[in-house]
Amino acid sequence: MTMELGLLKALLNKEFYEKNRGLRCPPEIFSKDVRKIKDCLDLAMEKYKADLTTEDLQAVFHATNKTMTTATKVSYDDLFRKMQATKAIHGEIAEDALSSLFQQYVGEQVAQMGFSFVNGEEESLEPLRRLLDDYKNDFTPSIRVDWDDISIETLMAANKQESQWKFNIPSLRKKIEGVSGGHLIMVGARPNTGKTSFHASLIAGPDGFAQQGAKCIVLCNEESYERVGARYLSAATNMTMDEVHSNVSLAAERYDTVKQNVRIKDSTNKNLSWVEAVVKHEKPDIVILDMGDKFSSKTSDKTDVYLKDASIYARNIAKQYKCAVIWMSQLSAAAEGKVFLDQSMMEGSKTGKAAESDLMVLISKNPQVEGADEQDTQRHLNIAKNKLKGGWHGVIHCDLDGDRSLYTS
Repeated sequence: MTMELGLLKALLNKEFYEKNRGLRCPPEIFSKDVRKIKDCLDLAMEKYKADLTTEDLQAVFHATNKTMTTATKVSYDDLFRKMQATKAIHGEIAEDALSSLFQQYVGEQVAQMGFSFVNGEEESLEPLRRLLDDYKNDFTPSIRVDWDDISIETLMAANKQESQWKFNIPSLRKKIEGVSGGHLIMVGARPNTGKTSFHASLIAGPDGFAQQGAKCIVLCNEESYERVGARYLSAATNMTMDEVHSNVSLAAERYDTVKQNVRIKDSTNKNLSWVEAVVKHEKPDIVILDMGDKFSSKTSDKTDVYLKDASIYARNIAKQYKCAVIWMSQLSAAAEGKVFLDQSMMEGSKTGKAAESDLMVLISKNPQVEGADEQDTQRHLNIAKNKLKGGWHGVIHCDLDGDRSLYTS
């Protein structure tokens, strides 16, 4: 208790407080009664922005806690008397003491997570990763920052790699050249619009990612892997499945150049921890999550919250393993029958998916015309978010050959 009061007294100095505020000195590192005084100290420092005395802090404390019982008031007055009689701990000693309390606090959080892992209550390491991200630079009061290289040469090289894998739809490529490792791409559409054909066309179609040399893995948890594979076969050969059956040798010749760079796995009931393990082992350039939402682990009762957590996890996978992650998703009923779409139409998500994505492509088709005999093949690629080179937003028009799973323009 005496050490905690000495630290509180040291924190009355504005310069010392500013140096050690925030994550490195949360109220939780103090015992219960002292913690309430620390909460009040944070409020006072934010409001007055000056050095405080013990008397100042005591006055603010009572003004803030007017509903205390007489017994509680007497108890805290006794604490303030002890604080007045205690010498402030200054300099490196105070910083080391705060560091020790902080390490103990973080250690307890890690231990609680450990119990959750042991008891099977937590399957993903993502909460631990977030904890480490929050505290890794603030685990001790002394911080050494290794600044990133922003030399002309480095930035030019990074800019050149921004579009390592080129889009093979000419109208799309004209506006957005391509993607590269570290990018999270969200693709959304209503049912029966051509989501699976879209990624099959990008990867297996003429001049697609696979022919460019990208190692691609497709993790599907909605349609069977055979149906997804059939779309890739049609896109790679530019043949319908009937045409493949009629000329297997030609189909095999065309398919071979794509097949060697594509892996497909039925991933029903798998989660993002499993996806990360696969990515770590396979080291792909392109990862397709079809459907991305179904890889989410339920971290909250609110759909938008756990989908946001899942999008952060997917983005971390893209950045850590230097691959482009393409997350396929359904659009809500608000997108039905509309050509022009926006990011609010992502099913189950508010802003979480949009906030994490580098590129968001929402696919629409023309409203159905009553009495029309032929199915409309026109598709519209709504670029709802674009943090990539150029930052272009708008709508790109193209056509879908559903029998061959090819998008053309």
